[in-house]
Amino acid sequence: MRKQIAAANWKMNLSQQEASDLLTSLLGSLSNINDNQQVIFSVPSIYIPQALGQIQGKANVFIAAQNCHQKANGAFTGEISANMFASAGVKHIVIGHSERREYFGETDALLAEKVNAVLEISSTPIFCCGEPLAIREAGTQNAFVEAQLINALFHLTADQITQVVIAYEPIWAIGTGKTATSAQAQEIHAYIRSVLSSKYGQDIANQISILYGGSVKAANAIELFSQPDVDGGLVGGASLITSEFTAIINALQ
Repeated sequence: MRKQIAAANWKMNLSQQEASDLLTSLLGSLSNINDNQQVIFSVPSIYIPQALGQIQGKANVFIAAQNCHQKANGAFTGEISANMFASAGVKHIVIGHSERREYFGETDALLAEKVNAVLEISSTPIFCCGEPLAIREAGTQNAFVEAQLINALFHLTADQITQVVIAYEPIWAIGTGKTATSAQAQEIHAYIRSVLSSKYGQDIANQISILYGGSVKAANAIELFSQPDVDGGLVGGASLITSEFTAIINALQ
């Protein structure tokens, strides 16, 4: 059974005290998390040691990094490598978030290197893909997302691809006032799984968790997560509110 995941992406938000207080509040609100479920908090790197200490003893709860450098070490001032995160206790790293692609020019080729770096130290890449508004309006979203997957992931072996979590981000539905329906989410998630199946076979494709990253909220989480190919969410703004993210976690199947 593939994992059902509620992943929080705190982005560049919160002071150290605010981050500590929010995580304390969220952890206190958690009921039992089933073994097929995971809760992941992707926090600013500077808060990772603190966050790791706070989740000690919490089953199926993890801390993730929001990005990493593709090289293991070197003269890259200000960067943090995947093996550095792993040595600190981090087991999940978000790769290729739409904001990294847009604001920092990250390409599929670069992201393939980052995925390799994360897998090399036995950690889990949370690989983001998704189309902007112009692509959605042109009706070419399937081909666009398929190209992202092929270019960044299809060099992996079958064993490696099962270690990857995929997060689909409908960029056109984030902060634009437009809304993706649960049917639209299911449609693209099913297509992503079919693309994975075409390369690796249906058995492998069925093992890969695919998260929805398009403005998941308490109000729509149950409907979204009830879709057969939606295995949870990568949550932005709502993950900064205890009541919202708790309800999202509780919506996991």
